[in-house]
Amino acid sequence: MRKRFLLGFSLLASLATYAQDSTTTSAPGKFTFSGYMDTYYFGNFNNPKSQSNLGLSGAGIPGNARAFDQKAGQFGIGLVQAKAVYTADKVEAVADLVFGPFADLGNYGNNVGFLGAGSTALAIKQAYITMKATPKLSFTAGQFGTHIGYEVIDAPVNYNYSLSNLFNNGPFYHLGLKAQYAFSDRAALMLGVVNNVDNIFDNNKKKGIIGQFFFSPVAGWNVYLNGIYSDEASKDITTTNNAVVVPADKANYMLFDLTTTYQVTSKFFLGLNAAKGSQKGDYQNTGGPATAQTWGGVAVYSNYAFTDKFGLGVRYESFDNKNGVRALLDANGNGASVNSITVTGNITAADGHLLLKPELRIDSYSANKFEKNDGSLTPSQTTLGMAAIFKF
Repeated sequence: MRKRFLLGFSLLASLATYAQDSTTTSAPGKFTFSGYMDTYYFGNFNNPKSQSNLGLSGAGIPGNARAFDQKAGQFGIGLVQAKAVYTADKVEAVADLVFGPFADLGNYGNNVGFLGAGSTALAIKQAYITMKATPKLSFTAGQFGTHIGYEVIDAPVNYNYSLSNLFNNGPFYHLGLKAQYAFSDRAALMLGVVNNVDNIFDNNKKKGIIGQFFFSPVAGWNVYLNGIYSDEASKDITTTNNAVVVPADKANYMLFDLTTTYQVTSKFFLGLNAAKGSQKGDYQNTGGPATAQTWGGVAVYSNYAFTDKFGLGVRYESFDNKNGVRALLDANGNGASVNSITVTGNITAADGHLLLKPELRIDSYSANKFEKNDGSLTPSQTTLGMAAIFKF
């Protein structure tokens, strides 16, 4: 493994040298190294009978109630990130490597690498090269984080520690090629072609299309209109619905997303994320629905900085998966909807390197979902805990 990492960073260094040597009139490039690590503890007021996590298992309960911080009543670790970036006038190269439980979850479609399970493919969060054709036009090739949604995998970037259901239902990353054009500092367009959704390997010859239009109506207000369409079919399938055969060209995944943020004052911040998705056919070889089924949700964010070292944020979210095509399910494995409210404190210490995030979260499902201490089920769950994040 050590040889693989040395080889990876050697390639990155070679790219940096080439970029610098090939642009004799440009300023020297800059190399930066950063990262973070996080750990957490959450108590569950339902006090589930088993050592269950937050709605993932125990009493046979299916479906993820949390994206990453899944363990309750025990200490957990998130991930360790090591990110190397080389930036010059004409090129940028990023090697973003991660390790730990959250790294595995964030790469769930990439769980077997070239050398089999456990290979270093799991450690790649992002690995891409951006070529700057002009000051306004650039091209990015490789594996990069998704443009969809308000929240990201990186814990220091999100105000809340636990991730929303909109984030949990993806996508997480893409592998492909995209172009970005900046009309001005207030408007930009991105278009790209990628492999399967959340999968490093494509299962057919057709490519997904991704896009984003950014505009800023006034200073402090940013709006992102995002979309993705992908043919996810690998073969003809037969469903349990009257043995209907779904041709490969009828299987698809489509998602539209609105993300907007507004810095109301220097202390008060508002955000909104709304998404609507649909899919049908053999989505990721799971024998999906024969006809298009939809899901969607909306989340509202607000936070207020009382001082430069302490702030408080609230997130309210409603997510609808009653058609049952995404991972959010009730205790019987049927589709469900959920309303969630999360209150998170942000404490900054150690010259900004340490973030402490006490957090209360309440999830209320449309049907029984969570296990209680006596083994019975309930639609709601309340957790309280703390996350510690160190960034460098």
